[in-house]
Amino acid sequence: MSRRALILACTLIYSFLMLPLLVVFPISLSSAPYMQFPPPGWSWQWYERFVDDPQWIDATWRSLYIGVATAAFALALGVPLSFSLVRARFWGRVVVDRLALAPIIVPTIILSVGVYGLFAKLKLIGAWYGLVVVHTMLALPFVVLVMTAGLRDFDQALEQAAEGLGASRTRTLWRITLPLLRPSLVSAGLLAFISSFDELVVALFLAGPNMTLPKKMFDNILMEIDPTIAAVSVMQILLVAIVLVLIGRFGRGLSGSAR
Repeated sequence: MSRRALILACTLIYSFLMLPLLVVFPISLSSAPYMQFPPPGWSWQWYERFVDDPQWIDATWRSLYIGVATAAFALALGVPLSFSLVRARFWGRVVVDRLALAPIIVPTIILSVGVYGLFAKLKLIGAWYGLVVVHTMLALPFVVLVMTAGLRDFDQALEQAAEGLGASRTRTLWRITLPLLRPSLVSAGLLAFISSFDELVVALFLAGPNMTLPKKMFDNILMEIDPTIAAVSVMQILLVAIVLVLIGRFGRGLSGSAR
């Protein structure tokens, strides 16, 4: 009975969380000139308005290349850090581990306020690379968590076998270790990208007039509400869904091919 009650409770909670999608998707295809549910008819007009508006397109591209740069830098910093946390033994390792995960614990708005004062002095407000720096800080814990989990499950006997056959440590790293860790690398990179692409609080403080997509959506909601917001929300939902599918399936495929 308790198992059935748990399943029922989870189903109800999941259904409640998914209810907004039943409203957002139809509104994004509405033929009405304003938000109306249920829609009186169907039209692609709000998606066309998004494509034809240079401000929406600029904000989308800005979020995309900031997200890609964030994922690249987060991997470049997080992968070596994960190796040192799992395999190295040094004084203060626990402290370094806690500091790497601190951005998850500290509220984003507190971090944004602190960074705003520093960036104002450095004249980095509105610079896209300033957002990349802060987004990398926020994405680093996801990379560290995923990579440390992958490294703890890694069979080091494979590396020892390669080195025993004459491979150097560098060759072993590139030909054995990293290919076997590709599922973790893919998952960590995609999570870092999504954490940057959907970040709003940091953009409110640091983006200035150069808006990212979440900030553009936030500003439009404050100024005017039209179904273009619903169309953009649907595209964001689909992007996140695609990333989750890639993490779940593409990662496993890489794992099987690496073996």
